[in-house]
Amino acid sequence: MPQQSPLTTEPIPGLVRRIAVPASIGYFFNTMFNVVDTYFAGLISTQALASLSLSLPVFFIIIATGTGISTGATALIANALGAGKREEAKLYAAQGISFGILTALALTVFGLLISPLLFRVLGAQGAYLSMVLDYMDTLFLGTVLFLVLYMLNAVLNGQGETKPFRNVLIACFFLNIGLDPWFIYGGFGVPAMGVEGIALATLVAQAAGCVYLGYKVLQSGLVSGKDLARVLPRFGPFKDIARQGVPASVNMLTVGIGIFVITYFVSLFGKEAVAAYGSAMRVEQIVLVPSIGLNISTLTLVAQNNGARLFERIRQTLAITLSYGAVLMGIGTVLVLLGADYLMSFFTRDPTVIRVGATYLRIDALVFYAYVVLFVHVAALQGTKRPMYALWIGLYRQIVAPGILFWSLVHIFETGLTGIWWGIFGVTWSAALFTFFYARRLIVRESGTS
Repeated sequence: MPQQSPLTTEPIPGLVRRIAVPASIGYFFNTMFNVVDTYFAGLISTQALASLSLSLPVFFIIIATGTGISTGATALIANALGAGKREEAKLYAAQGISFGILTALALTVFGLLISPLLFRVLGAQGAYLSMVLDYMDTLFLGTVLFLVLYMLNAVLNGQGETKPFRNVLIACFFLNIGLDPWFIYGGFGVPAMGVEGIALATLVAQAAGCVYLGYKVLQSGLVSGKDLARVLPRFGPFKDIARQGVPASVNMLTVGIGIFVITYFVSLFGKEAVAAYGSAMRVEQIVLVPSIGLNISTLTLVAQNNGARLFERIRQTLAITLSYGAVLMGIGTVLVLLGADYLMSFFTRDPTVIRVGATYLRIDALVFYAYVVLFVHVAALQGTKRPMYALWIGLYRQIVAPGILFWSLVHIFETGLTGIWWGIFGVTWSAALFTFFYARRLIVRESGTS
């Protein structure tokens, strides 16, 4: 008789909290990890700070690839465990790691070859281009560390274990605080490396995370050092992981493109507008951290219960995560509405930037819950092995709708910056509502109820 997973038997509310809370805490420290890098880059020079900013769209290729294929692996592992097929789950866990390694090697070669062209297109030349490449080429050489870390975490996420990755992100944050100044300025036998030192500090943190998560994965029993044959690449599992993960990766890439689209239209109103939008986005990212935890808990619980064909538990999972999201985003909305000017003052003293950013935040606060509705239902669809929807809704929300709507608002209706902010409101809520009804219809049809 297949062994039942606790994620298919224990009460849903407790499971959601057990998975979401550690994940949210971890991703908060992950956000602060990037803030630390930005802070130390600013201490080097304005050009160093610009180099990190310019590298973000290219670095996002690594993040999008890792996030996507790990999401696919999580869905497959969790579905297998929910169905009581532990041997199948072990196969996907081992194959996911080897898939991540091979993908990383290909991405390293691609990145090293294409990044000079990409940065020239973005306007980098001379010493500026050299500094950007020093930073980004170092990261590309360590791509395997990023993707192995993602795939090890996928094995744990598939079992509902998010505390180990939380521990990694917290430890990496504090490790980075110590390594950044050491590697930047040198000392104790280490030469001064500047922005290259920031990248190297990131890789050391990733390597430490891989060691710890590798140990936790071995403890879980899904991957065993005695069964190395499972790690050897196999076409069938690779095909399954790619089918589940590539659409999610492309969806993540649309996020990067979407940032470009919005920034382009915002830049039409001057550098102050761009600075305001960029600063306000940091506030938004912090407020939305809990939604990442809810997203992970939804993916894991829906996938396991889909494997066990327990559709009522899937509906309960959606109801609980949406309820928790409403409370958390409700608090965030009130705080941002009341303190928008104060929050912007953390990043700048320019009154124009504060005023423009505060206006954006007050409108954006009304969109916070839309992100929860959207992310939770996309995760549910991925958990039921429907990965393509994430790609199509990403193309709509990040590229097609903003491109058409923002152009019309700016050039035809001449609504100014406020029109763009309300355009983001409209696009996000329309995507969230459509996804809500689409996902619910599929889940009801699958369960055979009305």
